[in-house]
Amino acid sequence: QVQLVESGGGLVQAGGSLRLSCIASGSKFDISTVGWYRQIPGAQRELVATQTAGDLRNYAPFAKGRFTISRDNDKATLDLQMNDLKPDGTAVYYCYLYQQWSVDSYWGQGTQVTVSS
Repeated sequence: QVQLVESGGGLVQAGGSLRLSCIASGSKFDISTVGWYRQIPGAQRELVATQTAGDLRNYAPFAKGRFTISRDNDKATLDLQMNDLKPDGTAVYYCYLYQQWSVDSYWGQGTQVTVSS
């Protein structure tokens, strides 16, 4: 059974930085696409960034230049470095894993990020 556990959320002032981490278990992590999504109250979950098994990275427009996604296949971990955070970045951030061979998606429980102005 695939499990994803996030950590690293918290409260930060606008302009500050946070690093989110996700540990995966029960999956073939190194051949999966992984990523981060976020959900603002009252809104749909939206893409932040993804990284394929071949290390292709895709960022939402708001994340480009400020956020960096990275993965460690040996440790089955996924990180999101977020710099210059803005108050509209306040959301629950979710770790995501997609197994292409089984067409299955998995989500972590989410970690709250609050950016104060």
